[in-house]
Amino acid sequence: MAGEKMEELVLVTNDGYSGIAQFDVMAIRDTKSLNKFYSQINKTRKPGLPVPMIDFSHEMAIVVCMGEQQGLVEPLLSKINETNEELTVAVELSKVDGQEKNEDAPISYPFYLYKMPASSKTLNFQKVGW
Repeated sequence: MAGEKMEELVLVTNDGYSGIAQFDVMAIRDTKSLNKFYSQINKTRKPGLPVPMIDFSHEMAIVVCMGEQQGLVEPLLSKINETNEELTVAVELSKVDGQEKNEDAPISYPFYLYKMPASSKTLNFQKVGW
């Protein structure tokens, strides 16, 4: 891990298809923004994925869209730097155990949704080791 483990970070859900072709990380601080994200990933799904319940009065969400991936990978999030105004989070790629670089592996566009205690700090995300 590039930084310090984020003990307060909890994986809420993940899925192998987001429909988002490029890497993107976003902090979501309200229900409207979470619903907007889910409406985007549910465009090609019938029925769509249910929107998770997050209490935005106490929590916030972090969505990691991995972009196009071949084989099974997952993000590792760690705290690099924290000040009174901002938090810098490293996003590393981790191969799932037993997965080697395989030309026959399916291509996916996974996303991961995490929750953590609400914070007014500005969140900055850095890709590490991609």
